[in-house]
Amino acid sequence: MKNLFLVLLILIGINAAYSQSKNPDEILKRVTETFEMIKDYEVDVLINVNVKFLKMPDRKAKIFYKQPDKIFVESEGFALLPKQGLNFSPLTFLQTAHTALIDRVEELNRINTTVIKVIPIGNKSDIILSTLWIDESRNLIMKIESSTKPDGSIVIEFQYSKIDDNFYLPSTIVFTFDVDKVYFPTGITGEMNSESEKKDKKNDIAKQGKVTITYSNYKVNQGLSDELFKKESPN
Repeated sequence: MKNLFLVLLILIGINAAYSQSKNPDEILKRVTETFEMIKDYEVDVLINVNVKFLKMPDRKAKIFYKQPDKIFVESEGFALLPKQGLNFSPLTFLQTAHTALIDRVEELNRINTTVIKVIPIGNKSDIILSTLWIDESRNLIMKIESSTKPDGSIVIEFQYSKIDDNFYLPSTIVFTFDVDKVYFPTGITGEMNSESEKKDKKNDIAKQGKVTITYSNYKVNQGLSDELFKKESPN
């Protein structure tokens, strides 16, 4: 038993030393630089909403993106997710002033990741704290847990596909959030499932909702025109 305890202490010490030897800012810089290789893209998405009190069919949309922050969405009247939710960019978390520190190394879905805490500086961001799981072998964010001022906590999980043998882009993104913290616009094309579930929402019973976005048919670095992004996205 003493030998087992000693081995555990050694392993913990190795893990801590390994974490401290890493530079979080350098890791985040590589993530950003990898993403910045993608100048623009268009992609088809399928959106599945799993919220207990909403009855909503899957929705299709097409997303056009251009660096650094241009986005145009063609959709079928889908208004639940903001544009930033349909188009995830690591720049969203890293372009504002922040402090970063290594928390630990951890295996996530059989992938070795470095876990980094990102704390925004100042009052410009609604995000209070983000935890990022980063695959350093590909410079990709695999998971994010964020605490925000208006919307409570949100977890974002990623799966990727390699596009054109050069770029990794999401094949699936899953958002998990606190339903009682989210504002649902009137007439979002969803319907309440039952009177009892309407009552649950009215009473602010905490629930978790989930939105799954599946991406397909990427076209990357096609030289999208700026004129496209001057259009108003249809609702």
